[in-house]
Amino acid sequence: MATLGSPVPDSFSPGTLWCLRHSLDAYSRTRGHGLATQVAAGRHLRVLDRHGSRLRVRLLEDGYPCWLEPQELAAAALPAGLPRLPRLDRVTIAARLDAVLAFAEEARQRPNHYLWGGTLGPDFDCSGLVQAAHAAAGIWLPRDAYLQERFCRPVAVQVGETRLLEPGDLIFFGTQRRCTHVGLHLGGGRYLHSSGSDHGRNGIGIDDLNPRNSDPVASHYRAELRGAGRVMHSHDGSPLPP
Repeated sequence: MATLGSPVPDSFSPGTLWCLRHSLDAYSRTRGHGLATQVAAGRHLRVLDRHGSRLRVRLLEDGYPCWLEPQELAAAALPAGLPRLPRLDRVTIAARLDAVLAFAEEARQRPNHYLWGGTLGPDFDCSGLVQAAHAAAGIWLPRDAYLQERFCRPVAVQVGETRLLEPGDLIFFGTQRRCTHVGLHLGGGRYLHSSGSDHGRNGIGIDDLNPRNSDPVASHYRAELRGAGRVMHSHDGSPLPP
């Protein structure tokens, strides 16, 4: 419900810019409960259009499109301008990676379970955890694992051959056609990630790429290793191709 002084849902015309006073769930479709992501307080968005009962918006820090409930947005939104998004270089990013890794480890220590679309914690999905850890250090990455893979500079990696990886690099998993999972490299081929219950730990855990590790979770993801990447700059908010 909108509070006194909040915008009314009809205020959300295409092109208008808003900043959130508190966090919201965002959806993947025009109807239903399918969570696409969670939008933290302080984030900015642009209204794109409206279909049915929901608004299609683009989150400005990472260019991510999703759907919001107008009434929920009305209770959370303030009119805003474009956010300042400095395009950080690799030197600046490297100096902040200790903070990225510390955020991820702190998230692991809290009780949690895997949540598709989770970015706020304590429950995360894989790419939501990676994005949130970087955002906490002032580094914006794309939202989804396959977009994060495209965004990074490739780093050569194979099972049992991880010498080119540095702490803070991202490790990508999936099929030959598409990246479906991402973890945060800790060093020596060990990576921290949030995985589901089918093949993972239903939450945040640590696995590795050592071929002698017979743990079923590590073995599953090792078989789906696609590659790795290094974050060389921060996202400037521009839309990425699907």
